[in-house]
Formats: sequence, C-alpha cells, structure tokens
Amino acid sequence: MDILHPSCCGLDVHKEIVVACVRRIIGGKAHEQVRTFRTETNALLDMADWLTDEQVTIVAMESTGVYWKPIWNLFEGVFELMLVNPEHIKKVPGRKTDVKDAQWIADLLQHGLLKPSFVPDKPLRQLRDLTRQRVQLVRQKVQVGNRIHKTLEDCNIKLGSVASDVLGASGRDMIRAIVNGESDPVKLAEMARQRLRKKIPQLQEALCGEVESHHRFLLGMLMDQVTFLEGQIDKLSGRIEEVLTPPFQEVIERLDTIPGVDRRAAQNIVAEVGADMKPFASAAQLASWVGICPGNHESAGKRRSGRTTKGNKWLRVILVQCAWAASRAKGTYLQAIYRRLAARGGKKRALVAVAHRILEIVYNVVKKGQSYRELGADYLDKQEDKERLTQRLLKRLQKLGLKVTVEPVAVA
Repeated sequence: MDILHPSCCGLDVHKEIVVACVRRIIGGKAHEQVRTFRTETNALLDMADWLTDEQVTIVAMESTGVYWKPIWNLFEGVFELMLVNPEHIKKVPGRKTDVKDAQWIADLLQHGLLKPSFVPDKPLRQLRDLTRQRVQLVRQKVQVGNRIHKTLEDCNIKLGSVASDVLGASGRDMIRAIVNGESDPVKLAEMARQRLRKKIPQLQEALCGEVESHHRFLLGMLMDQVTFLEGQIDKLSGRIEEVLTPPFQEVIERLDTIPGVDRRAAQNIVAEVGADMKPFASAAQLASWVGICPGNHESAGKRRSGRTTKGNKWLRVILVQCAWAASRAKGTYLQAIYRRLAARGGKKRALVAVAHRILEIVYNVVKKGQSYRELGADYLDKQEDKERLTQRLLKRLQKLGLKVTVEPVAVA
C-alpha cells in the first residue's frame, strides 16, 4: 500500500495515560517508537515536543468519551489532527494492549486508511457546550416538574387534571399558597388567571386534598429548585446570544422560518452542524452522520433491518421535537408528509421521517443561504399521478362502505 504520511503518530487515549506510537519511514522501512505519557497538561506538552522532534505532521486518535478533548485543544494548530470513530478501526482478533492499539492506529494512518470524524472549530465547540448544557437543565426542570405533580397527587391535589400546565402562572400561585399553609380550596381556586378562571368550580374540587407539613416541605423545596433551574437556563440563553456572531445569527434567522423550528431549536441545530455545510458533501451524508436516516443491513439479497443508525443523539432529539411541532402546523408541507406516513406506518415512524425531511431542508437552507419556502399542504397531491390518486381515494371511500361514481368536470 502507498505511504501517505512519512511521519505520523497514533494515540491510544485513556483517562490517566495516553500511549503514543510514532511511525516514520527511514530508508524505505517503517520504524516505530512507543511512549506512554500522563494526561496532565505538562505531560501532554512534553509529548508535543517529542512529536515535533520526530517531525510528526499528523496525529490520529480514537473518539473515547471526553478524554480526547484536552489533547485536541492543546495540539490544535500545531499538528494536523484526525479524530476517528472507534468502530472504523477495530483491530483483528488477537492480543490486545494499549501499545498494540496505538501501533494499529499509526499504521492505518500512515497508509491513509482512516476516515476523520467531523470536529468543529473552537467557537462552535464552545457554543455546542452551552446549548447542550441548556438542554440538560431543561430536562432537569421537566423532571422536577414531574416530581411536583407526583407530590400533589400524593396529597390528592388534582391540579394537573384541570390545569394543562401545573407550573403555569396560576399553578405556581396555588402551589406557593399551599406551601405557605393555605388549605381552603375556594381561596386557592380564586388565584386562577385568564382562561383558567372558567374552570373555578372544577378547581375547587381538584384542590380539596389532605396536605400535611411533609408535603409542604417537599413542594417548597421543589419549587425553589424549579426557580433556580429557570435562572440557570436564562443565564445560559443570555450567554448563547452573546457568543452568536453575525454568521450564526443569519443562519438562525433563516432556520426559524421552517415550520416546527423555533429560535431555540435553530440555535441548537447550528451549534451541532455549524453555519456552513462544507464538511458534508450532501444532505444524505449529513443525515447519516446524525443517524436520522434508515439503516442498510442486507445479506444474501435480503434486507434484514432498516433501523436508524447511531449518530449525533443531541441533534436527533432536537429534530424529532421539531417534527412533532411541524406535524401540528396546519396547512404545511411537513404536516401533509406526517399525516400520509402516519396512516401507513404509525406515528413514531412518521415523526422520524419528518425529522429526516427537516434535516434535508436545514441542509439546503444553510448551504444555499435562502429562507424556507413553503410548498403547501397540497404539494404531494400535485406531484402524484392524477389517476393513481383517484384510485387511492376511491379505495379509502370503499373501505368506509361508500359507493362512489366519478365523473370528470369540465374546466372553464
């Protein structure tokens, strides 16, 4: 095989140590040197000096948890770096040691047999840290909200059966009053605001429970936790707005025009894929990287499975949430796709398919620098053959027990 890199290095990264194998071509023969370093900063800088002395130009490492990130941050700009999916460099069965892993990575790298993973530049990586932390805090807030609902049910307060949002403005006033010792359901129900005031009789029944000091203590602690998490989320959102440079802002504004994608979702999408699509050759490649497209497992001419592949779980969750919102956007192209697919394959498969379609739209919107153009709910019908569409609709009517006669209408 051809030698693409005369002097390269493969790293086997762990929490406390990193094994480095330098592979050089000298006199037509490959020579290897293996050293083990600690993962503290000074030790990594010593390793960088050693690699420089050995005239190493490119370094490859596995994507192992978060342990590769400090090395990447220190070596970025000094060496050409390559992050590799561990699934792509599995060694043949045999004796396995850290040294052999590093040697194997260096050997594959020298012959150009490694495929690099997408690693964004530092500003985008920092934005990604902020958006992912916000997602985690939102999840924690939802968990705390569920515990509040559970505590209310424990004392037979059925607020969640009447109010659609227990942590809405009215619900919070009632819960705070309960924490402060109020137990009169009439007074609690009078705290309802706006449309919820129409349900005051139902609220009076729902707020009649057996609240003890134990429940008040738990509810007070949980409400304080919700307030704290909301403050942290707001602080993160403010920081995200600060670090968003004009190129990011422009892309976010265009993504915000897609049905189901709001500003926060657009921020999360940009944090994962960036403000340009140069790393991805096509929308299909991006979908494969995210893991939102059907898998391909075929053997002996038979397709075994079509499950979606593993990929960027953060972006996949965001896209499915956007798909759920888009399925509720009336009169839109995405809602028409959802309804058509849900009738055939179920709601969950339809959501994944709509999420895939949203990602394709995101790719084209970002790459072409244009806002989303709505095609309309009837776009699919217009694309379909008129005769086939007629037969399909007739079959649906026949299943309902109706006999229909079709006559063409003269078009003026």
